[in-house]
Amino acid sequence: MIKVMKYGAVPTSEIFARVVPTVNVEEIVAGILADVKENGDKALFAYCEKFDKVKLDALAVSEAEIDEAFAAVPAEFLDILREAAENIRRFHEKQKRNSFILNEQNGVVMGQKVIPVDRAGLYVPGGTAAYPSTVLMDAIPAKIAGVPEVVMVTPPGKDGKIPAVILAAAKIAGVDQIFKLGGAQAIAALAFGTESVPKVDKIVGPGNAFVAEAKKQVFGTVSIDMIAGPSEILILADGLSNPKYVAADLLSQAEHDKLASAVLVTNSEALAMGVTLEIEKQIPALERAEIARASIDNNGKIIVVPDFEKGIEITNELAPEHLELCVDNPFDYLDKIRHAGSIFMGRNCPEALGDYMAGPNHTLPTGGTAKFSSPLSVDDFVKKTQYTYFTREALAKVGHKVAYFAEKEGLTAHAKSAIVRLED
Repeated sequence: MIKVMKYGAVPTSEIFARVVPTVNVEEIVAGILADVKENGDKALFAYCEKFDKVKLDALAVSEAEIDEAFAAVPAEFLDILREAAENIRRFHEKQKRNSFILNEQNGVVMGQKVIPVDRAGLYVPGGTAAYPSTVLMDAIPAKIAGVPEVVMVTPPGKDGKIPAVILAAAKIAGVDQIFKLGGAQAIAALAFGTESVPKVDKIVGPGNAFVAEAKKQVFGTVSIDMIAGPSEILILADGLSNPKYVAADLLSQAEHDKLASAVLVTNSEALAMGVTLEIEKQIPALERAEIARASIDNNGKIIVVPDFEKGIEITNELAPEHLELCVDNPFDYLDKIRHAGSIFMGRNCPEALGDYMAGPNHTLPTGGTAKFSSPLSVDDFVKKTQYTYFTREALAKVGHKVAYFAEKEGLTAHAKSAIVRLED
């Protein structure tokens, strides 16, 4: 049963406790990365056989396989995928940045170029569920950014195939290459490149502990989006909220993973009791009841606060991945929410809208990192290059200042590089 705690009656350490995975996979992942780096495709085929229980003839997904999968997906769901893709495009198009140039001073030109990375790698999880939504959320911003080549990896089933909905989503999103790879070995392939898999410049996408650790270890060889932890939701709700809705929304995240955390913060003891009862009523009806039960019992909590302002304070401290603001006038509180990955406003905006159809990205910072991190966006797929141009006359105006500054830092060669031009 979900824990109910009253603010002030329990230690704050319980209020702000986070789910911390205890599996230590550093050495295992380091070994896999080294193996793939040294042995390339040979290692990848071996890991597919070992972990995915399938012996593959080829790592790449063929055009014939993509076409076959596309034909197998019901037309109704293809229409939904296309509609979701269009919503995601519409939102992310607004994130595009422009290059700029400054030439206000005589003889001086400065500017910044915004340039997409050459190749982006997308990791799409498999295993207990298929996530075509992740394909759309990760690939579409990359394409809007102008990335020339988007490479996707996702684990195959025991039949050696990728779920048809994943391949359909990839085709709709414009993914360029797809490989049957999962786990740390997939991250290694993207980071180092192999005979089949091209090396990428940036790796994005969620995954299990092995994937997260692999991304952490290859950072520096390539860029990554974030180190994603277990999924989480925090619902900040007042006493007028419907306990049936709130319970359903908490369970929408609890069913993801036994380590997922679902938290309700409310100023209503009646709502807290109602949600507790509703959770117990709804769990048995879920297909993933066992997962949801473990998540709720081990990581779920309801925090009863004296007033809504205290609830906002706790919310900002927890900095949740998903935040539902369940009140009648959510925009009155929006400016007070400083730390959250994505905010769902009002009583008719379940977090699932953001997962699938609304348009804002669902790849979000977890574990409190929303205090300093942002959702996946077009910005993740571009880099910025600065440039500076001075004429001889423009340099003459500031050259001695540059030299003086450099000498104050003890860098006389820096100073000389400016002075020598003025003396010549």
